[in-house]
Amino acid sequence: MTQRTLAIIKPDAVSKGAAGAILSKIEQAGFKVLAAKLIQMSFDDAAGFYAVHRPRPFFKSLCTFMTQGPCIPMVLEADNGIQKWRDLMGATDPAKAAAGTIRKEFASSVEANAVHGSDAPETAAFEIAYFFSALEIH
Repeated sequence: MTQRTLAIIKPDAVSKGAAGAILSKIEQAGFKVLAAKLIQMSFDDAAGFYAVHRPRPFFKSLCTFMTQGPCIPMVLEADNGIQKWRDLMGATDPAKAAAGTIRKEFASSVEANAVHGSDAPETAAFEIAYFFSALEIH
């Protein structure tokens, strides 16, 4: 089943100049990029996006991290796209990520982990709509 998912190339990867290499891996894995843009989130933008994590101790740090520079949210589409993207991203902790995954190659820590991805169809629907209007998705 074809699915859409939200992906974000996070500020750490953008600042390292890894966005092009990450996008190349995404395309080589068979994803269709339906939308993409370079944005700079405010703390409130990040807090709204990561609201599900508000009770967790890392919430403020995560929001601060996501506002330290530009990031690139994207809408990706592929067969079984949500799980396929999560597999390509790799484990949150780059030390535990499998060889060939984005986080193994480009992440430097659990927080500075290069990319974000939706974890379920309901999450993907919320996350895509958070960053993109229907007119921006092609």
